[in-house]
Amino acid sequence: MMLPALSAIIIPILTGILLGKEALGGLLVGSIASGFMLAVMMANSGGAWDNAKKYIESQKGGKGSEMHKAAIVGDTVGDGLKDTAGPSLNILIKLMSIVALVSVPLLV
Repeated sequence: MMLPALSAIIIPILTGILLGKEALGGLLVGSIASGFMLAVMMANSGGAWDNAKKYIESQKGGKGSEMHKAAIVGDTVGDGLKDTAGPSLNILIKLMSIVALVSVPLLV
């Protein structure tokens, strides 16, 4: 987790210093646009896998079936997506934006 945290701090500063404030603005817009879409996809797919397991438990064969065993694997992945990975992108975007705002005096 150190590498993503350091990249969220270092990349906006280096982009602003080496490429200028316009490039830093483009970096922030790109990170917001792509991060938002990825976070929405993770939240939706994680919720879908969780609901699929619940549906299988209630309708399609119940607990112990082969379909249920496969749904447990999907639910394991889905819980991580909807509960941790998706929301953490919000923190990453905020960190990049705050670092960019704090580093503005270096660019002006």
